[in-house]
Amino acid sequence: MHIITALAISIGALAAVATYLCLGTPLGLQVWALFIGWGSFYHSGGKGDGLVKSATNHVWGVVVAALALIVVGTVGGSVLVTSLIVGVSVVILVMGAHLPQLATIPAAVYGYASTAAFCLLTGVAIADAGATIKAAAVVLASLIVGNVFGLVSEKIAGGLAKQA
Repeated sequence: MHIITALAISIGALAAVATYLCLGTPLGLQVWALFIGWGSFYHSGGKGDGLVKSATNHVWGVVVAALALIVVGTVGGSVLVTSLIVGVSVVILVMGAHLPQLATIPAAVYGYASTAAFCLLTGVAIADAGATIKAAAVVLASLIVGNVFGLVSEKIAGGLAKQA
């Protein structure tokens, strides 16, 4: 079987499982963040190394975004002040790439953007550090589960392609 066909089958079947896991259980996982993590796994090179790169950088992005949101919520202020806080936090996010473990900048950005989007679009009280951390944990768990689904889909597709 061609690898693309094998990937289509494995990803499609696991997408159904992932969607059920997010929508049909009380885990609170976010299907959209799971899919971002899944794509990030492949974007980070796949295999065990891609899993580690993607997951590690998701953690970094989620942490930086959560801290930025807490600061914005605490300081409050104008759009200008918020913009400056976000700008500084993104400088910190990218500067992390000086460490080899944090050098997969796109995966860090996925974590950052997913956290900011979830908090802001669901109305999380960002000045409440506990609420922001809880929301960030939901996003991070969803991203990491997505990374794992990427690895599983890759392994299943590899097996299907070898059978042909």
